[in-house]
Amino acid sequence: MTKTNEFAIDKITNSIEEIATGKSFETEMVLVRAEEIKTVHKKGGWFFDWKKEFKEPGHQIYKLVLQGDSKIQGLISIEPIPSQFYIEMHLIENAPHNHANGKQFVGVAANMVAFACKISFDFGFDGFVAFTAKTSLINHYAETLGARVIYNQNRMGIFTPAAKILVNSYYKNYFHGR
Repeated sequence: MTKTNEFAIDKITNSIEEIATGKSFETEMVLVRAEEIKTVHKKGGWFFDWKKEFKEPGHQIYKLVLQGDSKIQGLISIEPIPSQFYIEMHLIENAPHNHANGKQFVGVAANMVAFACKISFDFGFDGFVAFTAKTSLINHYAETLGARVIYNQNRMGIFTPAAKILVNSYYKNYFHGR
């Protein structure tokens, strides 16, 4: 079964930004450990079954955290597809405290998408990231991420020019010297 991503890009920031103060916080992406994924539950406000996703072969689950902190701000599941030179973005979700009206931080989802693009550049895939999108959000992803429809109406890709913009927003020195 194909998973459909349903995430909103609330803001492209240079990190993530606390709504209450407008202050930006440095972040890092860290591979999730088995014991951590056990703490992520639908009953705790998560929309996806991350324990099931964690068990999928080839899928790498990363958490977005504030630098020096372990509290999960968001999760992303990606898979490098070397035979086709791209990163598949399987799932992405803000932590429950970053959902909707009561959210603590903006820029979380965009930060994680930028990370997927950065990993694509790291692998030599020119920033290409693909994902399956909910139809109602296709225009949103095109406008906010520069993603384009590929193959069929629900498949989207982020290509090199848009990927560079995202990576430059969150990883200031990534392209320096490249």
